[in-house]
Amino acid sequence: MTTEDKDIITILGQEIPRGSSKEINFNIAKLHTATKIEVPVIVERSKKPGPTILFSAGIHGDEINGVDIVRQLIARKINRPKRGTIICMPIINIFGFLNSRRDFPDGRDLNRVFPGYPNGSLASRVAYRLVNEIIPDVDLIIDFHTGGASRFNAAQIRIVREQPELEELAKVFGPPFVLYSKHISKSFRNACFQLGKPILLFEGGKSFYVDNSISRIGVEGAKRILSHHDMLNSKLKVSPPKVPTVFVEESKWIRARQSGMFKALVSINSHVKVDDVLGQITDPYGKVYHEVKSIINGYIINLNEASLVYQGDALFHITTRVEH
Repeated sequence: MTTEDKDIITILGQEIPRGSSKEINFNIAKLHTATKIEVPVIVERSKKPGPTILFSAGIHGDEINGVDIVRQLIARKINRPKRGTIICMPIINIFGFLNSRRDFPDGRDLNRVFPGYPNGSLASRVAYRLVNEIIPDVDLIIDFHTGGASRFNAAQIRIVREQPELEELAKVFGPPFVLYSKHISKSFRNACFQLGKPILLFEGGKSFYVDNSISRIGVEGAKRILSHHDMLNSKLKVSPPKVPTVFVEESKWIRARQSGMFKALVSINSHVKVDDVLGQITDPYGKVYHEVKSIINGYIINLNEASLVYQGDALFHITTRVEH
């Protein structure tokens, strides 16, 4: 942690002294009508020195479960630190959020253009400002995501291998699962890591949907991280995880062998064995009935909740090697 000795931090060009609360408008762009599009950045600083933690969500505009988690941190005043600084950005891709889209108006995925360019595409410019005008004074980032389309992710933290600090922080967060996941080129996580900023990527739920259990795990995990750094307001209580965290070394997708109407018969987080029936694929005419069986032993960490699937579609993501 590096900002503990800073009396003043600078976010988006604004100086913020200790003991202050400020909502800064991240000016993204203007609409065709010249209306400004701004993203609120909520900053809460204690008078006592301490680290600076950023809670962010909504890099993809359709991933609203993460937005709900950061919203709760603000609404429940969890973002008011006992020491140090807490920055909350509930919605980074405000365009996607307003238009129920994953990407930016320029068609680009914001999470594939980092670290961005000052004179690049709209998404690239937003990425550049985020990296250069917010991240420099941040010590730890927790970025909230969900599964894409109809695929529901079990609550999980994703980190890279051989990073003891991230492993320790992931254990503190206490999700049901921690996945070792390589960085994706030009992603926000990769950009932060390249800058030497530790980042935990939270995945849970699916797009266009708020699951209360996923939100609860995210909020409680955030509280544990703050408590770990002695930043959690003394009026708030932190509870231990309900289940032990499983570290996932390897995993495998089970895919549909044929197209049809799909129904999952097992739930997320459940442990399955070889030959267990996981779901069924049928046709509209009552002539086809196909059982989807497990070919491995492991935990289900993602399942497809689509009613219609095509041959080759990913249906179940199952762990193949874990550590408890």
